Amino acid sequence: MDESLLSDLVQSLKEARDIRQGNAQPSRRTRVSPPDAKAVREQVGLSQRDFADLLGVSVDTLQNWEQHRRHPSGPAAALLRLVAAAPELALHSLHG
Repeated sequence: MDESLLSDLVQSLKEARDIRQGNAQPSRRTRVSPPDAKAVREQVGLSQRDFADLLGVSVDTLQNWEQHRRHPSGPAAALLRLVAAAPELALHSLHG
């Protein structure tokens, strides 16, 4: 491995450690808001039961998202973003 590349990598790890320990501030921070599950569901015009079935989650999970007691993350959040951005394509694809 190139010595300068290794040196950069080690420096990056030290900076990450310092940020995590609170000894340094990150140069930038990116926050991605979770999609509003209720707004997405209403946009496509489905009942809670049908929308939960479409996403492969329980109605209780969907209700928790809609009432902001919990937030979708990972694949669920990505799927909600997809449904919001391209509802017809998403519904066609997910209905099989």
